[in-house]
Amino acid sequence: MIKNLEGTKETVSFEDNTLLLCYDNIDYEEYPIHWHTPIEILMPTEGNYTIYCSEKKYELRVNDILIIGPGVLHRMNAESGRRIILQCGLTLLNSFSDFESFFSIESALKITPEDFPLIHEDASRLMVEIRDEYFSNFPLKDASIYSKLLQILVMAGRSYTQQPDRFADIKPTKQVEYIDKFMKVCEYINVHCTEDLSLDSVAELAGFSRFHFSRLFKEFANVTFYKYLNGRRIDYAEKLLMDPNMNVMEVASRSGFNSLSAFMRMFKIIKGCTPTEFRNLYEKKD
Repeated sequence: MIKNLEGTKETVSFEDNTLLLCYDNIDYEEYPIHWHTPIEILMPTEGNYTIYCSEKKYELRVNDILIIGPGVLHRMNAESGRRIILQCGLTLLNSFSDFESFFSIESALKITPEDFPLIHEDASRLMVEIRDEYFSNFPLKDASIYSKLLQILVMAGRSYTQQPDRFADIKPTKQVEYIDKFMKVCEYINVHCTEDLSLDSVAELAGFSRFHFSRLFKEFANVTFYKYLNGRRIDYAEKLLMDPNMNVMEVASRSGFNSLSAFMRMFKIIKGCTPTEFRNLYEKKD
């Protein structure tokens, strides 16, 4: 199924002037570790399926859904069965800042009837409808697919961020207030990630002590403040690396890193390749 893979970067080749690809996949094939800029959503329809995202193991049963965000390293075992695999470019989704915040908070989200009982049935039904629509000849099928995809993402995002136990020590009456506050914090970091942000400065902006903010941010985003910040800086660096006239030292500096070695190390950890290797892959794609 992977048609264009160089190193760990997959270039997804969309067809017919769309930003959608859907597979009714029955291949018994192992997919090596890779990443791509489109989001990917998988749902087994026959048999189970095992996927590793950033080396975290996700075991999917029939009708379990896994949403993989852009740029996430993942791999799949060779397993028999059947599964829907949907890939979608981000051109439309990037117009909604909430989606960027959601994907930056959770790189992969597994939707099961146990963890998401209020949305799982509807989400799995929509995935089947997307598959059937994709292989149909109905007019406006792309618009229909996007509308169903947006429904899935909105349901998933709201259910995930509004889980009642997201903040362990916060009263239920304050949960919504804290969720809204930390969504805004993540949006702020996304916009200002290349600046000299520190844990202390962002904690003060949010109105918390350093210790309290650090703990609450980890509970909300499932990663530390600095891991989240570095992830956003690497996302920004990717865009700069697409400019062949900008050297890697300048990319590191403009992405918010104080040293080239720190930038190189973090890029390798997150993307599985060096900045130069990433740039070469992008230039080969063109």
